[in-house]
Amino acid sequence: MSHPRDILLGAQAAAGMLPVCDHYSGVEERMRKSLQLQAEMSEEFGTCVFDVTLDCEDGAPVGGEEAHARLVTELVMSAPDGARVGVRVHPVDHPAFEADMDVIARDAGQRLTHIMIPKVESVQDVIRAENVLLRSYPKGLPLQVLIESPGAVQRAFDIAAHPRVQSLSFGLMDFVSAHGGAIPAEGMGLEGQFTHPLVLRAKLDIASAAHAFGKVPSHCVVTEFRNLEAIRTAARRAAREFGYTRMWSIHPSQIRPIIEAFSPDEQQIHVASDILLAAAEADWAPISHQSTLHDRASYRHFWQVLERAHATGRPLPAEVAPWF
Repeated sequence: MSHPRDILLGAQAAAGMLPVCDHYSGVEERMRKSLQLQAEMSEEFGTCVFDVTLDCEDGAPVGGEEAHARLVTELVMSAPDGARVGVRVHPVDHPAFEADMDVIARDAGQRLTHIMIPKVESVQDVIRAENVLLRSYPKGLPLQVLIESPGAVQRAFDIAAHPRVQSLSFGLMDFVSAHGGAIPAEGMGLEGQFTHPLVLRAKLDIASAAHAFGKVPSHCVVTEFRNLEAIRTAARRAAREFGYTRMWSIHPSQIRPIIEAFSPDEQQIHVASDILLAAAEADWAPISHQSTLHDRASYRHFWQVLERAHATGRPLPAEVAPWF
């Protein structure tokens, strides 16, 4: 019997779904702790609920880029089976970029889930990154890209269209500073990043570009990392108001609030399950549920609710569990 994923999503089903949280760390002790925490939470939730991205761009000391790349490679290779680990390399115009790729992709490519390319300005940057990647690791890997300037936002649709690109992230702090003081410093804070018009426009453009090409939009950091209510609020708004399906974490305390904010609640899971079970019984023809018409358009939405519930470790009704 055909699976609901194939019936409802067709070719889109191949893209899959990324964990809703992407946790960044670049200092050795924190990188090791991040990998350990990922393993512990995977056991707790029954699935890997967040990615770990080891950071070469901000993590490597000046002059120590090669040694840091080798450390990152060692950590990737020593990660337990089932770990989801990516690496952020230096930007394509940085002297360490090709060395990062040569060491990390060549020696750890088979264990990596993705490579993050920061400060991408155009699709030409993606093409250059892909060429270096394939030279180092011919099997290739998904590239995630960080959009950090007004020009890159303007070209986000072209960047998202590249088949190697898996996800677009918004680099809030660099975006604000790229405006030469035209956006006040408050635009980098919790309140300002959700109120300043230029920041709002950038967030929406990036999310729209990602969804237009079936890619994953990933929301920026919240720097007030000790304020858990702040991260909950930001994550909830990113998910419900701006169309983001993934978000960065820069501190372990942020991981659970992000997962919680991006997870469907019990009522959403219950409604989605009821509708999809009735749809399957009707062989995916239109149905009426609580006096509301549903067809394959709404079925797709409710299937994605269940997929996100599964990806975030939420319990599913026994009737739909066999689909997963």
